[in-house]
Amino acid sequence: MGTTTLGSTLRARLEEQHIGIGDEVVVPAYCDGEVAAAVQEVGALPVFADIETESLCIAPASVAAVLTERTAAVIPVHLFGHPVDMVCLRALAQQHEVKVIDSAEESAVSSVEAARRRQHAEFLNARLNGVIVPRTATGVRHAYEQYVVRVPGNGRPDRDAFQHALRARGVQCHVPVRTPLYRLPEFRADVWLPEAERAADECLALPLDAAMTRRDLQRIVSACNALGGLLMEPAC
Repeated sequence: MGTTTLGSTLRARLEEQHIGIGDEVVVPAYCDGEVAAAVQEVGALPVFADIETESLCIAPASVAAVLTERTAAVIPVHLFGHPVDMVCLRALAQQHEVKVIDSAEESAVSSVEAARRRQHAEFLNARLNGVIVPRTATGVRHAYEQYVVRVPGNGRPDRDAFQHALRARGVQCHVPVRTPLYRLPEFRADVWLPEAERAADECLALPLDAAMTRRDLQRIVSACNALGGLLMEPAC
């Protein structure tokens, strides 16, 4: 696994806090593996917490459930542009004398681009059916670094069939996280987290870029809405 900018930054932050061998660090089970890899690289053990249903970010209640005497820190990941509930997480960390090591990096997206992406997301939110559009917690602003919907149905076969059908119609969608981290060989752990599993089965990232036109967005809407009946059919 190669070293990324985020991985290098997190490793440096962990080392600055003297976190290493013998320590446990709580990370979300549903995200890119670079966060858990950075924990391993300093000799600590990544411990996986579940995510919240709507934000897809680490759930403070699940963090509380996995804390032990060896827990040294928790790393929140502001997934797909939705911020973690940092108020609850910091309160929990303070109560248990655990450090919070934020994974957030300074965004390279300008305020104009960010505003444009939010406008595009609002357009899609209002028109898509047959998928569950991104939910935003009260009082926060979603940056929509990725526009991630859920494809309801009976799990992964439905989502994957929907993805293949969209791509055949020219919509370059992708699965953002295919497997919870604790089921990957490099992070194998004997846990089962239901929200992480459901997100891995259902989530699909649709294209969203500040430069997209209204026609581009409408093409996505038309393709998604035309495929609503696919969810009721057996996947190939």
